Amino acid sequence: MGAPFDLSKPNRTIHAGVLLMNSETELLDVAPIDLLYSVSKNYVQTLEEFAPEGMAAQALDIEFHWVNQTGKTARLTGGVSIQPTDDFSTCPPLDIVVMGAHLNGYIPNETELEFVRKSYEACSAFITICAGLQTAFLAGLFKGKTVTAPRFLLQQLRATTTETNWVEKRWHRDGKLWTSGALLNGLELMGAFCTEYWGGEGTLVQFALDSGHWPQRDVRYGDATSQL
Repeated sequence: MGAPFDLSKPNRTIHAGVLLMNSETELLDVAPIDLLYSVSKNYVQTLEEFAPEGMAAQALDIEFHWVNQTGKTARLTGGVSIQPTDDFSTCPPLDIVVMGAHLNGYIPNETELEFVRKSYEACSAFITICAGLQTAFLAGLFKGKTVTAPRFLLQQLRATTTETNWVEKRWHRDGKLWTSGALLNGLELMGAFCTEYWGGEGTLVQFALDSGHWPQRDVRYGDATSQL
């Protein structure tokens, strides 16, 4: 038996996947996965001339998966269509899972919920962005957890869901479960996530954050211009 998998010091290819339900997914919710791509070997090898000397060696071996139940064309907002790389039967166990919001009113079927549970059990990190929490919540992943959600939903969620501790933050981590507030808070979450595992001064992650002017806002909305 090989050594246990450590996401911060991976000894094999990292499998990162976006789970798509049989509905339209919000494009900006899942866009933060591009920060992972920006520190992957496939991307960094095209930009070695711009990175500080020796930093390219930190690039991660990441394979990306876009997954839905059928493997057939999936819809994202803004008129975008995407061809999944995998369906539920062909997708390998995922180390990093990302879920964005599907359109309001869609109820995931039991096959979708079961795959979400299976993915959660197998992964090292499960990330929900904005209302991407819906399916994870229905799958029972939030029971006994401390999580966040879009601010305008927090009062309602606290009143109706007592098994979960809802906090007003741009992002929050509870073990391997990472949740965010509204859609653009997914940027802060992904920045914090990558920093937690591979970041710090002099790292490729920090270079990607700095060169991309990744947002750094108060996690508790202290700099927000409106109060909900």
